[in-house]
Amino acid sequence: MSSSVLIIDDSVTVREQIIRTLESFNLFTRYYEAEDGLEGFKKLLSSPVDIILCDLEMPRIDGFKFLSMLKARPDLQDVPVIILTGMNDRERKIKGLEQGASDYITKPFDHEELVARVKIHLKIKKLQDDLKRSNELLLELSNTDHLTGLFNRRYMMEALDKEVQRSIRKGGNLSLIMLDIDHFKRVNDNYGHLQGDVVLQKVALQLQKELRNYDCAARYGGEEFVAILPDSTLNEAVLAAERIRLAVQETSFSGPLSELNLTVSLGVACFYPDQTSTVDGFIKLADDVLYRAKANGRNRVEFHDPENPDISST
Repeated sequence: MSSSVLIIDDSVTVREQIIRTLESFNLFTRYYEAEDGLEGFKKLLSSPVDIILCDLEMPRIDGFKFLSMLKARPDLQDVPVIILTGMNDRERKIKGLEQGASDYITKPFDHEELVARVKIHLKIKKLQDDLKRSNELLLELSNTDHLTGLFNRRYMMEALDKEVQRSIRKGGNLSLIMLDIDHFKRVNDNYGHLQGDVVLQKVALQLQKELRNYDCAARYGGEEFVAILPDSTLNEAVLAAERIRLAVQETSFSGPLSELNLTVSLGVACFYPDQTSTVDGFIKLADDVLYRAKANGRNRVEFHDPENPDISST
């Protein structure tokens, strides 16, 4: 596994000594150098590293200023910094640690101590990175429907609540699509639940393909799906729903499902604060027109338009 280190010191000799010491233990695959905090910060932005060794006394931007610049960047705060200080710089060591440094090495440094401290902080960083990845995975799993890979209902409700509040606050457009697979019970009855799962996955895939990357697609439950479309007018959402309907209708299956002709019904609603100010009320609008689409023959898009109540389907 590749690893990298950034050495910031205005002394070429010190930088070379550190690199030679670390190279002798094969701790890193890439070595970056900088002669002051400004150059070091620029290199850090273009080439992320696993650990930083930084002198405190440097021209232009010193080590303290460099530490404060790191502190202002959340994406860089987890990179351990070992400061390089003089033998008797007790107050500067304490100040450096208070400003975010992980450890310190006194100059002239002991080679074995340098390597030992670097190893310790590399190990700590690896444990932190592993924990961070595990937490991110757990968060993703908690927000995801395990079968389709779409967001689950809990996440969708939270996302929709945020979008509703944003729409109320800023007055932007917000549309909602509810989708139901037509005669899905027959699929399970005729082909079995495993093949039913294949159908759900296919529909989820087509749903995602027809949406923008900032739209939110979720499995609402069973064979029902929901799409949240921020900054979308009713007309735009209806067009998106029609694309989804056609994409599903044109989906082909192989194996046991090769003869299946799949269709979906969709209901579309646009958020109007004067009609409903709640998430549940908004969902009910879309659900009501979805029910109407199913009652009117399925494989169709119905929409709720309070300004033109007589026009409600495509």
